[in-house]
Amino acid sequence: MSIPEEEVGLLEDLVNDSVDHRGNPAVRSSTGGWRSACLIIGVEVAERFAYVGIACNMITYLTEQLGLSTANAAVNVNTWSGTASTLPIIGAFVADAYLGRYRTILGSSLIYILGLGLLTLSASLTLMGSSEERKPSILMNVLFFCSLYLVAIAQGGHKPCVQAFGADQFDSDHPKERIARGSFFNWWFLFLSGGIAVSILVMVYIQSNVNWAFGFGIPCLFMVMALAIFFLGRKTYRYPKRSHEKNNNGFVRIGRVFIVAFKNRKLISLKHSGQLEFLAKAMLLGEEGVEPCSNMDVEDAKGLIMLIPIWITSMLSMVPYAQYSTLFTKQGVTVDRRILPGFVIPPASFLSLVSISVLISVPIYEHVFLPIARNITKKPNGITMLQRIGTGMVLTCFNMVLAALVEAKRLQIAEEHGLIDKPDVTIPMSIWWFVPQYMLVGMIEVFGLVGAQEFFYDQVPTELRSIGLAFSLSALGLSNFLSGLLIIVIDWATESDGGHSWFNNNLNRAHIDYFYWLLAACTAIAFFAFVFISRSYVYRRVD
Repeated sequence: MSIPEEEVGLLEDLVNDSVDHRGNPAVRSSTGGWRSACLIIGVEVAERFAYVGIACNMITYLTEQLGLSTANAAVNVNTWSGTASTLPIIGAFVADAYLGRYRTILGSSLIYILGLGLLTLSASLTLMGSSEERKPSILMNVLFFCSLYLVAIAQGGHKPCVQAFGADQFDSDHPKERIARGSFFNWWFLFLSGGIAVSILVMVYIQSNVNWAFGFGIPCLFMVMALAIFFLGRKTYRYPKRSHEKNNNGFVRIGRVFIVAFKNRKLISLKHSGQLEFLAKAMLLGEEGVEPCSNMDVEDAKGLIMLIPIWITSMLSMVPYAQYSTLFTKQGVTVDRRILPGFVIPPASFLSLVSISVLISVPIYEHVFLPIARNITKKPNGITMLQRIGTGMVLTCFNMVLAALVEAKRLQIAEEHGLIDKPDVTIPMSIWWFVPQYMLVGMIEVFGLVGAQEFFYDQVPTELRSIGLAFSLSALGLSNFLSGLLIIVIDWATESDGGHSWFNNNLNRAHIDYFYWLLAACTAIAFFAFVFISRSYVYRRVD
């Protein structure tokens, strides 16, 4: 019996494993796609404006308003950034196992608004109660840091779920939508970078020339706007079907593979399954009558384990990334920041160059690099995701070498002009010397960070994709912790023998260039380890 053409067309228009806002099978023509993805991108642009608006100039607030030393402020910024980038693991777990991505985003947005509101209150009270002789009280510091970490908690739920939810709007089983999903990650990052650039230019100016209360209050308003936009688009979204099924929990079925494999550890498996063969014992019928796991569950468990070495090397290569919002900014304070006659740019505003670099690099990557790569490799994506990540590592190593050379030049000029012990005097060196290293950070993001996000999203089971994105974010977060730890250890080691610390408050007597050389060497080692691991990695099949 043949199926009517109308029914065939209707079936082809349905999206597998997705439902609409009412729980019915999602219709391709009326849900998802670029329409919904663009709406979600707009939400994330507003959220990034809010987050970057408080993060980009944080080291200045800590040193000038709260009176912390340069090293202490850098450690605090790295610790907070690391926490904000690591907590997505917990947020993704809550989303994938219990609430679903949509509800997690709504709840996180409300916490976000609360944290930013309290941060604005803290800055207002600090401005009213502090002076040159009187620093903020302990109570004000407690309120500030509690508000700051409330924002970190909110981002832990918001960050992995919004991007995963945006990628969910494309059907991986549909050829055109699968290619569109690959482009989604690039355009996602491009528009985010635009929002970040505007945030840095506007918010740093307001924080430097108006006051910090406005500088923290405006991001709060943008977060309210983001929540409103997200809620209004609820009827157009595609929702992952598996998140509605209580008996299909990815954590449970994959965790069960390890439990059953351990119980069957003494049994002999006659089937050879390549890498991690001990997990194949989970498919055996145990003596205790334990139900065996399916082959798909075992392969998914193997895939997650194989991601760990990639994740570790990615984390190590991201340590230099933590410096551009801390040490790069402090270096900029010491040099000539005139970009036009009579106009002096705040040092943190140069962070916008990273976003400008992304805005330039993404279209070049999409419309120039990828077509050339496709013609050479004959692959739909031009290069593999691991090759893209590796390219980011090479650029990171090169950038640290460049940063070390520029810092050595800055120290040389300071010595030539007798400014070693005059940290408050501007060094006659243009801030334009720092432009190449900022621009390279943008290229590193396009290759390394975007590549890692797409890789970890693509290489985990469908119902765990929030966790996949959280993997890439946690690598960045732990690299911030590692950066902070390195600064603490090196600061103690170089100062304990009576010498000048590499992170001396007087940057003219510091040696940040040595630190950059160390990071370049560590990144090179991580890259070679990454290449060795990548050669044996096998990409998982699409669900």
